[in-house]
Amino acid sequence: MTKRMLIVLLALGLVLGAMFGWKYYVGQQMALFASMPPPPASVAAAEVQSESWQPYLTAVGSLVASQGISVTTEVAGKVSEILFESGQRVEAGTLLLQLDESVDRAELTGIVAERRLAEQQYNRRKDLLESNTISRSDVDEARQRLDNATAQLAAKQAIIAKKRITAPFSGWLGIRQVDLGEYLQPGAAIVPLEALDPVYVDFSLPERHLDQISIGQTVEVSVQAFPGEHFTGRISAMNPGIDPGTRSLRLRATLENPQTRLRPGMFAEVRAVLPQRSAVLTLPQTAISYNPYGDSVFVIQPGETGSSVQRRQVETGTVRDSRVEIVQGLQIGEQVVIAGQVKLRNGQAVVVDNSIPLEPQVTGP
Repeated sequence: MTKRMLIVLLALGLVLGAMFGWKYYVGQQMALFASMPPPPASVAAAEVQSESWQPYLTAVGSLVASQGISVTTEVAGKVSEILFESGQRVEAGTLLLQLDESVDRAELTGIVAERRLAEQQYNRRKDLLESNTISRSDVDEARQRLDNATAQLAAKQAIIAKKRITAPFSGWLGIRQVDLGEYLQPGAAIVPLEALDPVYVDFSLPERHLDQISIGQTVEVSVQAFPGEHFTGRISAMNPGIDPGTRSLRLRATLENPQTRLRPGMFAEVRAVLPQRSAVLTLPQTAISYNPYGDSVFVIQPGETGSSVQRRQVETGTVRDSRVEIVQGLQIGEQVVIAGQVKLRNGQAVVVDNSIPLEPQVTGP
């Protein structure tokens, strides 16, 4: 019995020893693997370049029609004829709307007859004055009646003319705001009319830039409706004084708009291009890690056994066409990671592979 128990205890000891030995071996192997450096990460890289950039002043503004009104009527009347379609292009002088003038035409006939009679009476009395048959006052009275009749005739003709509403300038009509047979009061809106070529962009710049702005200076305008496109124009006017409330200078630039793509009321981002050019250091925008505590990049450091990366704080400037200006922190020719930097850490070994896409690829189902 004792011999059997010794055998069991011996077997149990061997099993436990083997288990502890295996656990110790696994722990040693894991520690060995943990101490080994990770394999080099594949990254795309680009050198810091020096480029000649045209400096500019930025502002926001709004597009304004070169001419824009709401066509109205000066006299009251009932709409007898509508001669335009909403959204139509019209030339200056085009007849847009006719108000009923039948009553005015009838009154005009009577006024013409009254003036003709007044003219005949005046001529007759003027002949009688030459023969001393009547006094000068009789002739003056007849002349006054003729002048009054002439004035009434001109007034009635003016009213009739105002019942023919025409386009005061060439442009594009908006949506019609009246209906056939509707009675209009003086000042009633009929249809918007705007000239769209050229268009203006109104914007403001701080007063400190006054000496950098002049008439004829080039501006570049972009609008949300056409992302990535720039429309070129020139400063055509500026206010003579500074706004005391905002301490800014109000400016207007003129843009050619032959295809009428730009429309009044659009929000515009304006760049007033300055004449001198300056050399700046630039990188692809994908190289920058934007953080609340500061922007940074991973700079590739060559070594004897390979390359590694070092995070470095940088100061960035303006962005143009997916490239960003580096104001401070880098030198020309330094190599910087532009893709694959998401999981990098300081001192990590890297291998440059510029076939890595700058943006993640989206794989469909």
